[in-house]
Amino acid sequence: MVNQKRTVFYLSDRTGITAETLGHSLLTQFDGIEWNTINVPFLDDIEKAHNVTRQINEIAECEDHKPLVFSTLLNPEFLEIIKQANCRVFDFFEAFICPIEEELRLPFARMAGRSHGLQHHLSYFKRIAAINYVLAHDDGVNPKSFEEADIVLIGVSRSGKTPTCLYLGLQYGIAAANYPLTQDDMQVMQLPKVLQSARAKLFGLTLSAAQLHFIRQERRPNSTYASLAQCQHEIQWQESLFRQYNIPHLDTTRISIEEISATILNRCGLRRQLYG
Repeated sequence: MVNQKRTVFYLSDRTGITAETLGHSLLTQFDGIEWNTINVPFLDDIEKAHNVTRQINEIAECEDHKPLVFSTLLNPEFLEIIKQANCRVFDFFEAFICPIEEELRLPFARMAGRSHGLQHHLSYFKRIAAINYVLAHDDGVNPKSFEEADIVLIGVSRSGKTPTCLYLGLQYGIAAANYPLTQDDMQVMQLPKVLQSARAKLFGLTLSAAQLHFIRQERRPNSTYASLAQCQHEIQWQESLFRQYNIPHLDTTRISIEEISATILNRCGLRRQLYG
């Protein structure tokens, strides 16, 4: 139930990814609010700062509520301009940098874009290589190269393999392949031959038949493929296969891709390949 509508600004002199990610994580803890989100990346001159200030004031007057402002602005002059607006500012650098400076006895560099730039060249190229691997080994393509994978996700069609692989590559630099379990595989109760060489790297994704039915209905409405009976049959078969071959697996029915990916890394003992 929505009790109020509020506006939140995410301000940054670079991409704004950090401000939005942290701010959004905090705001998800508060129920009953419908958020109007305004992202302002590359806020890098005084004129832009004044324009944002005017926009904040207009919204505050219209909504009769102070907008919330989450900031990772490094230029103190721009931040002071924003603070003059009718808003509540939450500056992440102000909150965390000073205590870190005190502990390390070092001043911070005050350089924008470091967390999402190319300073960590090896990390960046690992990310690109991982994404390329994911794209080249999606949906059972190039199974002979599965031995090069960090992990191989398996599961029936529409069980979330591809988006999870992409997230693993993008966020963690993990070379993730995936293989769809098909009707042909279901004819015999054994692991597909192409997966035998990568058995130690296999991880299964499963979900409730009802959820799979809902997802498939969006793709192929009222088809046999999307029928609840077919979904139940496939889920029962794949979970039996996972148990028979002792393949670790995860029920993804009520968890996000972020949680799925973190759980896979934790359970499989994989290490993040980025920023190391």
